[in-house]
Amino acid sequence: MLTISQLAATAGVTVRTVRHYHHFGLLPEPERDSSGYRCYDAQAAVDLIRIRTLADAGVPLARIDALLHAQPTEFASAITDIDAALQRKIDQLAAYRRRIAELASGERLVLPPEVVAILDRMRSLGVSERRVRLERDSWILIQALDPSSMPQRIRDKNARFDDPETTRLYLVCDQSVDWDPHDPRLDRLIDDLDAWEIKHARDSSGGSGNLKLVFSRIFAEASPAWQRILEALAHRAEQRRTAEQRRTAGHNS
Repeated sequence: MLTISQLAATAGVTVRTVRHYHHFGLLPEPERDSSGYRCYDAQAAVDLIRIRTLADAGVPLARIDALLHAQPTEFASAITDIDAALQRKIDQLAAYRRRIAELASGERLVLPPEVVAILDRMRSLGVSERRVRLERDSWILIQALDPSSMPQRIRDKNARFDDPETTRLYLVCDQSVDWDPHDPRLDRLIDDLDAWEIKHARDSSGGSGNLKLVFSRIFAEASPAWQRILEALAHRAEQRRTAEQRRTAGHNS
């Protein structure tokens, strides 16, 4: 025979919980013995474990009472239904967990998998997270304002990262945003970017070829270093246009 404390410990509940089940009529309360204690038999322990398990599974106490008095076949059928309901709840919670995990980055909520793959590719290449976030925001705007252009833009972006030289310049541009505008490394970068522009301007197989579209939005916030880069590139491009116009005029004269 078990005391109420021993019974509660057997089922892993508190004495207060046992008394709560007594109050709702789920667990019969035995009479006191000659010593003034209430003693419980083994069946009470089994019944208490059943009650606790069903209650933990979210079964209302009113239904627990009916189940405890059901025939074995009815009880088994009810348990099957409860298990199916729990599985549906588990699946729903798993879906919620996936959605919550997606909230951390945001891109998977609104962007197609092909764009998410590009963002993940940028991270694997070593592109800074702030640049990735700006890239993500750009894709969100493009999808909202010009969704028909998405497939071609996705192909172009992947093609750029397939080219080692373009990827190298992309990474250097990412790093250069924080450089001092008088950093001597900018001179080499300007030369490299200008060469890239010239190559892609005459090589239609090299992608879109517009340097400013590729690199000038490296960061939306002001960057003195990038202001210098863009001014220098614009000046060189203007010089080439002027020289070309002079050559054309000379040929026509």
